[in-house]
Amino acid sequence: MTGHPSLTSELLSWLLEAESPGVRYLALRDLVGLGPEEPELRRACREAHDKGPLADVLAAMDAAGYWVEPGPGYLPKYRSTVWAVILLAQLGGRLDHDERIGRACRYVLDHALTAGGHFSMSGAPSGTIDCLQGNLCWALVTLGCDDPRLVSAYAWMARSVTGEGVASSEERQAPLRYYAGKCGPQFACGANDKLPCAWGAAKVMLAFSVWPAERRTPLIANAIDQGVGFLFGVDPATAAYPTGYSEKPSQNWWKFGFPVFYVTDLLQVVEALVALGYGRDPRLANALALVRQKQDAQGRWPLEYDYSGKTWVVFGTKKQPNKWVTLRALRVLAAAA
Repeated sequence: MTGHPSLTSELLSWLLEAESPGVRYLALRDLVGLGPEEPELRRACREAHDKGPLADVLAAMDAAGYWVEPGPGYLPKYRSTVWAVILLAQLGGRLDHDERIGRACRYVLDHALTAGGHFSMSGAPSGTIDCLQGNLCWALVTLGCDDPRLVSAYAWMARSVTGEGVASSEERQAPLRYYAGKCGPQFACGANDKLPCAWGAAKVMLAFSVWPAERRTPLIANAIDQGVGFLFGVDPATAAYPTGYSEKPSQNWWKFGFPVFYVTDLLQVVEALVALGYGRDPRLANALALVRQKQDAQGRWPLEYDYSGKTWVVFGTKKQPNKWVTLRALRVLAAAA
């Protein structure tokens, strides 16, 4: 990937600086393309888990596997268990490199997943919502979790998109139904005035992208097709998706950030579609051009949206070149080339 025109030797040297062990590890893995058995990558992986943001987040974990307080872990934002696990995945954490990550994955599955496959803010099926479902499915798979309970989580997620076998929210006695938050198929969301929510769609589609192809049932394949159709239902660069309580799209769409929690940027939509194999689809051309336009003269991308003061780690200064955002952009441009 080092031959990609967006990645100069100077830019790569910046990303590989020793003072940023997390970025260094992921850049070696995803941009340089070092394999898992190569000594340099193994050392970088160990350093990333032993110091820097990964270590900071893991240091805050209770020995039982949760953050802040026991339970489903959605609150308080953005330091509780749900957000910690999502962040660990974005930082490149792997459960085979630190047993605490495996403990955290098991804790989430034990306390935030219902028997029907819903990841829930409350622990009950009614607490499910697309952005949480997609975020946690993606995070757990990315962290290396292969728990059989994920099969039911992915099955519910697919059904929630297609509507297959899911009753309306009014049918309260139905064994499988929609709720006030996750209120209908095609990413309908109570938080978006019951209209399809593209923020949730991006999370769900990113989660499907990491689910192994051999495990994609016809139901999941159908959900992927419908999700791709929804995201390409408008030019993604316009973010002209349904807005339930506003006349125009949120400006946060155009603010590339790190980490990415439930607020979604256009870069994450591109990440999802590229990961699903649509990097060269002409319908993505304007969004890819938008990504490139944000690159400065040194080839770097700025931090435009963040959670400083709300989570464990400060990932940079707003409006300044940022290694984490640059890594996100370069990965997606390389994969789309």
